Amino acid sequence: MDFELSEEHRLIKDTARRIAREVIAPRAKEVDETGEYPHDFFEAFKKAGLLGMAIPESMGGTGNGILPLCLAIEEVAKYECGAGLMLVLSGLPTRPIVFGGTPEQQQRWLPALAAGETKAAFCLTEPDHGSDAANLETRAVRDGDDYILNGNKVYISGGTVADYLTVFARTGGPGAKGVSAFVVDAHAPGVRIDRTDDKMGVRSVPTAHFSFQDVRVPAENLLGGTEGTGFNIAMLTLNSMRPTVGARGVGLAEGAAAYALEWARERKAFGSSVIDFEAIQFMFADMAIQIEAARNLVYKAAWLVDQGKYTREYAHHLSIAKAYATEVANRVAFDALQVLGAQGYMKDHPLERHYRDARQLMIVEGTSQIQRVVISRAMIDRNLVYG
Repeated sequence: MDFELSEEHRLIKDTARRIAREVIAPRAKEVDETGEYPHDFFEAFKKAGLLGMAIPESMGGTGNGILPLCLAIEEVAKYECGAGLMLVLSGLPTRPIVFGGTPEQQQRWLPALAAGETKAAFCLTEPDHGSDAANLETRAVRDGDDYILNGNKVYISGGTVADYLTVFARTGGPGAKGVSAFVVDAHAPGVRIDRTDDKMGVRSVPTAHFSFQDVRVPAENLLGGTEGTGFNIAMLTLNSMRPTVGARGVGLAEGAAAYALEWARERKAFGSSVIDFEAIQFMFADMAIQIEAARNLVYKAAWLVDQGKYTREYAHHLSIAKAYATEVANRVAFDALQVLGAQGYMKDHPLERHYRDARQLMIVEGTSQIQRVVISRAMIDRNLVYG
C-alpha cells in the first residue's frame, strides 16, 4: 500500500494552502460576522483551476478526482469552514449531471461550471423531508415540451448565488421510483428565494429556501431524459461526495488544534508555559490521534470514490469516514477551545467560530445517525464487521 501523495496531489495541496493563507485567513473573521458570500474566495479558486476537479475531463472538467478535491478542502477549512463548503459545491450540484446526464446535457452545463463561469446548487431537502429523500413532495408534471414544477426546497447551500439548480422532484407515484432529477434555471419565472437562514455557523455560505410556483422546465432538462432515475442519482451523488464533508472536518480539526497548540506554547500559568503541563499535553496527543485516524479514513474513502467504488456495496466505507471525521471535528474544536479556557470562548480567537462551524458537519449530507443506519445495515445484511 502506498500512502505517498503524488506530485499532482502535492501541487493541488500547496496551491490550496497558499490561497488559504493569503486570501481566506485574513478575511475569515469578517465573513463569519457579515454572513456575506465571499466572491473573492471563489475567484481565487477559479483562477487556480480548483473548481473542476470533480468533473471528468471528457465533460469539461480537470478530472483530478475526489481525493485531490479533499486535499484542497482540508487546507482551506483549517482557516474557514465555509471556504471548504464552497469547494464541496463545485461537486455536489454537478455530480448529478455527471452521473445522470446525457452527453448533450453534460456538455451543455458542466464546462462552464468547471471553469467557474457559472455556479450551481443542489436542491434535495424539503421542509418535511430531509433524510427521507424517497418521499419528496416537490412535483413536476409533464405539459407538452415542458414540466411544470411546484414545491419547496430548504437549507440550500450556495442557493443565493446559483445560476442553476439540480432539483429532485416527484414525477411518478410514491417512493424512490417516482423521483426524477432536473436542471433548473435559478432565475426562471416562478423560482423564488423566500428567505435565507441566520445560521449558527458556516455563515459565509448562505443557505436559501426556494419555492417553485408553476415553473416551466424544458423536458430536455430532465437528467438522462428518463423519469424515475432521480433517487439513484441523488444517492450516488451523496455517496461520492461524503469524503469531501469529512475533509472539511479534518481541516477544521487541524486548524483548531494548531491554533490551540501555538497559544499553549506562549501562554504562562503557574510559572510555566501551558504546554508544559501533562494534562494539556495528553489533550493534544488525543487530538493528534483522532485527526490522523480521521484523515486516513477520509483519504481512503476518497480513493474508493476515484476507483468508482461509491455504490451501495461500498457506501458503509464512505459513511464511516464522514461520520468519524465530522465527529472528530466537534471533539477537537471542543478540546482546543478548552485549552484556551475563557479566552477560547471569546470572539477574539477563532476557536469559538471553529466550534460553531463544526456542529454543522454532523448534520449536512446525511446526519451522523443516518450514517450509522448505512453502516449497521451493511453489517447486518452482509454480515460485515468491516471490509
